[in-house]
Parts: sequence; structure tokens; C-alpha cells
Amino acid sequence: MKQLIIAAIAVFLCSCAASKRVNYIQDARINTPEKITEEYQIRIKPLDKLTIVVNSKDPELAAPFNTATSFNSLSGTPAGYGQTSTTTLQVRTVDEYGKLVMPIIGEIECAGKTRTELARDIEQKIIDGRFISDPTVNVQFADMKISVLGEVSHPGQFDIVNDRITVFDALAMAGDLTIYGVRNNVKVIREMDGKRVVGKVDLTSKEGVMGTPYYYLQQNDIVYVEPNKYKAQTGEINPNRSFWISATSIVISIATLIVTLTK
Repeated sequence: MKQLIIAAIAVFLCSCAASKRVNYIQDARINTPEKITEEYQIRIKPLDKLTIVVNSKDPELAAPFNTATSFNSLSGTPAGYGQTSTTTLQVRTVDEYGKLVMPIIGEIECAGKTRTELARDIEQKIIDGRFISDPTVNVQFADMKISVLGEVSHPGQFDIVNDRITVFDALAMAGDLTIYGVRNNVKVIREMDGKRVVGKVDLTSKEGVMGTPYYYLQQNDIVYVEPNKYKAQTGEINPNRSFWISATSIVISIATLIVTLTK
């Protein structure tokens, strides 16, 4: 009976230790609302690709603003007022200085702005130039991706369709971590201000994930989940082990040859 009790306690302790390794946000307080201090949205960076469509009640006035000034295009139909003809969505690339050249209105600063902020600035420039009195501008990211690598079920590169995406969203797209993924040391590789930085996210702690600048992802971020020591050991090559396996194989081959010749 005593042995059974000890065994049960051991199983319980092992299960608790395992849950500590795999559970997310273990220190979260249930039903305790917390204010979101910053309403995060993805902001435009140099070399981002954008589609910008200008609309008006008079489609003829808006048409010149939608002409090609870049090297790429995507087929589509802008949502204009009463416009029924199929046109082409021009993909415009923000230059390395964070600026973009628009037809007619010329150069406009883009870096650091949200889609909504850039759309408002373009609308204001059109109004100030007295080109259109009622412009509406739609700005979309044309090629925005994140990558999720390492110990996840489906590693790969994923398109971003929302202006706000969290590290949990990215992991969900990749099918969640495998049982071998280290949850308290997830890396986020990010390029910002001409530099590459590596941030750490601890998925087991509320502050360790939501309290970091890497909870909300940016375009072209790379999320890497490293394997735990058990998985890492399976991929290691032990030189001594390889030597003894080879030596044993040679000895067995020689012994087999000797037995065959002495028959």
C-alpha cells in the first residue's frame, strides 16, 4: 500500500512538472480585465509594397491618381462610385527612405504611418491641391508576410491579412507548438531602423509575452521555436558512439568471414 501511495505521488508530481512546461500564460488572473495601453497597428516601413486606390463620385477625376507609377501590378477592381470597368491595382513600393511617389500629388512620407493615417494624408493632399473635393483613399499592404520556424506543427511563411497580429496568432497559423517546443524562450527576429534584433517571448508568463514589444508582430518578423533538450539530443551526433558502432560492425563482419572460411 505504501508503495502504491509513493508511486501515485510520483505520477502526480511528474504531471504537474509536465503541465508547467507546456501550459501557456500560467500566471494569468482569470476574469480580471486589463486595459490595453496601446492599440497596436502595423506601421509602414521602407520597401513595403502597397496598393493605393483613389475614388470619387466622379470616377474620371480619380482615374489619373490610379495610373501606373511602379513596376508591379495586381489584377483587381477598385470599389469606385458607380465604376464598373475592370482595372488594375498598382503595387507601389515605399523607397528606402520611407517615401512614396504618387501620380499628380508627387512625393509623400509613408514610414511610421498606419494605413489609415497614410490614406488621410493622401486625401488631404488631393483636397489641398483642389484636384478632387470628395476623395476617398484605400491603402492596403500588397505583400506582407511573417515566418514561423522550429518546433511547430506546420512551419512556413504566412500572409498577414490583419493590421494587428499577435505571436499567438502566428503560432496558431503554424498549427501551435509541438510537445518538444520550448515555450519560455521563443525568439522573434525583427528588422528595425536598419538593424536586426532578436527578442525573447515567454509564453508561460503573462508579462513575459504580453508585456514585451514582441507580443504584436510586425511585417517580415521571424518567429523561431527552439527544441527542448530531449528533442535536441535526438539530433546530436556522438562521435564516440559512431566509432563504437562502426568498430562493432567491423568485428562482426570479420567474425562472420572467419566462421565461413573455417567451415
